[in-house]
Amino acid sequence: MSIRIVTEHNGRYRQCVDIEGFEDLFVDVDTAYGGDGTAPDPHDYFDLSLGACKAITAQMYARRKEWSLDGVSVTVKRDEREEAKGVYRLEVNMTFHGIKDPAQRERLEQISHKCPIHRLMTTSTVEITTRSDLG
Repeated sequence: MSIRIVTEHNGRYRQCVDIEGFEDLFVDVDTAYGGDGTAPDPHDYFDLSLGACKAITAQMYARRKEWSLDGVSVTVKRDEREEAKGVYRLEVNMTFHGIKDPAQRERLEQISHKCPIHRLMTTSTVEITTRSDLG
């Protein structure tokens, strides 16, 4: 699978994202950084990937266990103050709607740590190769 990102002609930094089967995905930066602030920025997508993956993983587990999980709400708070030093902190708060049993809630939280994005962010070495082509 590949993702194609192309700068929009009318935006300063706004990018249009092309992922097969999906439309209207955009990336921009805040006006404080010279963007138009019209779409989530790259950090937002990084952070939301973690929250969404945790929610989906918990839902899949609850469904397999036939627990009465009605839905999941996730809040991800970012602390990027030390990003330049190599420390990027994310605080995740999860609410499991319909789950009254504290042991089940605790288990769902534990399972959320096993989501692919959490593992990727915390245990993987990511290797990136960048090439430039003639435009």
